[in-house]
Amino acid sequence: MKSEIEKVLTMVKEGKVDAEKGSELIQVLKEKEEGTSVRPSNFTSNRPPSYIDKTLKIQVVSAERDNVNVNLPIKLVKVVLAAGHSIASKIPQSEQYVKDINIDLIFDAIENELDGQIVDVKSANGDTVSVMIE
Repeated sequence: MKSEIEKVLTMVKEGKVDAEKGSELIQVLKEKEEGTSVRPSNFTSNRPPSYIDKTLKIQVVSAERDNVNVNLPIKLVKVVLAAGHSIASKIPQSEQYVKDINIDLIFDAIENELDGQIVDVKSANGDTVSVMIE
């Protein structure tokens, strides 16, 4: 985890993220470590997982079998979306693509606990893209 925190600090130093976002990223990293190291493997809770403990899952399956699976904790998604949008809007090559993205709408969806299948795309050549929150 130390190297991950160093990467975040470097991003702050280079101006890629502001100090507040860097602090949030470090907090998420610490919570993640505490959650995996403190909780025994046989731990079971009677309470349902809170929304912020859920995972954004992205699955891309191509007809050529070039498959991609990405699983991101919702806690991390919020921080990375804000940082990524901020960084992309400052880069001339990407600015045109992110200027019309309403990041607040995405945060509202997260705050209102959007759940289940979000995107389900099937192309004519057999490629599929699925995005869900579980």
